[in-house]
Amino acid sequence: MRGAIIKRTTKETDVSVTLELDGTGVSKIDTGVPFLDHMLTLFASHGCFDLEVTCRGDLEVDCHHTTEDVGIALGEAFSKALGDKRGIRRYGDTTLPMDEALILTAADISGRCYFACSLAVPQARVGNFDTELVQEFFWGFVRSCPMSLHIKKMAGSNTHHIIEGAFKSFGRTMREAVSIDPVKAGVIPSTKGVL
Repeated sequence: MRGAIIKRTTKETDVSVTLELDGTGVSKIDTGVPFLDHMLTLFASHGCFDLEVTCRGDLEVDCHHTTEDVGIALGEAFSKALGDKRGIRRYGDTTLPMDEALILTAADISGRCYFACSLAVPQARVGNFDTELVQEFFWGFVRSCPMSLHIKKMAGSNTHHIIEGAFKSFGRTMREAVSIDPVKAGVIPSTKGVL
């Protein structure tokens, strides 16, 4: 199985991630931020990734460092698990409805870092979670697992539904992108010969 274990410790956070790409969606998440835990559980389930994440962060300050550093560590885990990316489909996309919300996500595991996000959530907070941190999470991820990632809200008025749709859609998109292409198994999916 393709997997990775990542430990990331700073003065602000202590993050541990265990990832199996070819899993069944089983997860155990404990970041200290309940809304982030919920989103990562959905991501793992819809991506069929086996995922364990723990984080002890400076939540007395706010949720920023925890959310960003979990994104960074999770991206590192994907990058490590993918290795030279030989045989992967590389591209993935999902249009996902979540009640009134409709989210489009597209990814290219290209080795180049780019993130475009237009979620336009109406509320600044969900519970104790600052909704602006959604972008910080995804930026952390794409910087650690260099890829092009686009997440776009096509419709939606409920903040929770919009963000939940984004994480579910991201999970399904990554599931497709990291899956092995039986036609090109063993081949790096680039005419350059490297990603």
